[in-house]
Amino acid sequence: MKSRIIKKIGVLTSGGDAPGMNAAIRAIVRTCTYHHVECIGIFRGFQGLVEGDFEPFGPRDVNYIINKGGTILKTARSETFKTAEGRKKAYENLKKEAVDALIVIGGDGSFTGAMILSKEFDIPVMGIPGTIDNDIRGTSHTIGFDTALNTVIDAVDKIRDTASSHKRLFFVEVMGRDAGHIALNAGIGAGAEEILIPEENLGMDRLLESLKKSKKSGKSSSIVLVAEGEKLGKNVFELGEYVEQNLPEYEVRVSVLGHMQRGGAPSCFDRVLASRLSVKAVETLLEGKKNYMVGLINDKVELTPLEQAVKGHSPIDMELLRVSDIISI
Repeated sequence: MKSRIIKKIGVLTSGGDAPGMNAAIRAIVRTCTYHHVECIGIFRGFQGLVEGDFEPFGPRDVNYIINKGGTILKTARSETFKTAEGRKKAYENLKKEAVDALIVIGGDGSFTGAMILSKEFDIPVMGIPGTIDNDIRGTSHTIGFDTALNTVIDAVDKIRDTASSHKRLFFVEVMGRDAGHIALNAGIGAGAEEILIPEENLGMDRLLESLKKSKKSGKSSSIVLVAEGEKLGKNVFELGEYVEQNLPEYEVRVSVLGHMQRGGAPSCFDRVLASRLSVKAVETLLEGKKNYMVGLINDKVELTPLEQAVKGHSPIDMELLRVSDIISI
C-alpha cells in the first residue's frame, strides 16, 4: 500500500510538563520547515485537539524558547478526549485543518491516547518521551529527567548544609509515584545515606538498622531520599515520625521538593536529547512510518512501537542499587 504524503504535521504536549519540551517543539517546527512541511501547534494537549485550539508555527515562532522550562503549547487533562465523541471531534478538527500526522510529546498516558486516535481514524502518530520520571520503556532517558536530577541534587546539597549544621536526619521526598529513577540517581549523586523507592521495599527494620550503623560510624547527620511512591509508610511525614520515635537520638526533619522538580531551564543534555528525538520523529513520519516512539538506546536514536512503549515501565538499574549500598557506609 502506498504511503500517504505528509504535508502538514501537528504537535502537542500532554501530561505533566517537563524541561526540554520547548526544545522539542522548536526542533519539530524547524525540521518541518527544513523538509518543506507545514507545522501546526495544538494548545492544551488533547483538550485543545478536541476544541480546535490550533495555530500555524514557523521557525521564527519558536525563537528563544530552547532555554525555557514548561511548554509554550500548555498541557491539560481532557476527560472529553476519553469519549468516542470527543475523539471524533478531535479527528474532525485535524481533518478540517488538513493535518496529516500528529506528534505527541508526553508520557505513556499521552501515548495511549495517541494510539487510540490512530487506530480509530488512521492518523499517523509519533511519540516523543517527555516526563521527568524516566519511566517509559524504549529509551534510557526521557526529556526532562536529567534536568530534574540536577534540580534535586542542588536542593539536597543545600539541605545537607543545614542537616550537618544541626546534626539532623532529613527525609527528602522527590517525585516518582510509580518509579524510583529520580530518587535512586539523585540519591547517589547527592550522597544520600539511604534511598527508598517503590521498586524495592527495604522494610522498616532495615532502614532503622542502617541509620543506627550510620550513627555508630560517626555520621552526625543523614539524608534519606524518598520517592513519593515508596511503600514503607502512608507518606514521608509518617515515616519521619516513626523513625524519630524509634531512634530518639536523631532529630528528624522532612522536606518535600514537590513541583520545583518540574521547572527550570533544561540542561544541555535535555536540550540536545529533545532536538535529536524531534528531528527523528518528523523524518520518521515523512518516511511513511507511524505509531512509533523515538527514544535513546545506547546513545543512538531508535524507534519503539508505541504499543510496546506503553506496556511497561523502564526497569530500575540494579547495579545502581548495589553502588548505593556500597558507597553509603
